[in-house]
Amino acid sequence: MRRHFLLGLLALPLLAGCATPGGEAPQVPVHVVFFTEDSAALDEAARAVVADAARLALEDASLPVRVMGFADPDGGRAYNRAISAARAEQVAAALRERGVPAGRISVSPRGPVPFEMMPLESRRVEIVLGGQAAAR
Repeated sequence: MRRHFLLGLLALPLLAGCATPGGEAPQVPVHVVFFTEDSAALDEAARAVVADAARLALEDASLPVRVMGFADPDGGRAYNRAISAARAEQVAAALRERGVPAGRISVSPRGPVPFEMMPLESRRVEIVLGGQAAAR
């Protein structure tokens, strides 16, 4: 429980940049899965986030499910693109295992992105139900 709370706190800086210009409604990721350095493995906390996202996706079959993978800016661009793709694919596979139809899931590796406080912010996958994500 404490780990989920701490991961939630780490997500707060991500939400700070989600407001859009022109008074539009902010576009906020529904769920964020964090990864350790050089890993695409889902730990217990990540599986819980995916399970919750899958539950919500199955409640409204009209919503598309967008899965976007990111990496921290350390390392080579090609490696970071590959690890962001592997992370996104792992999350998409876990969503499918939980019953979300593959046809509703789009996977988009975004590669390296900067972080504000900790590299963990960049090592993530955003799961967005409907709408667009506020990727930075």
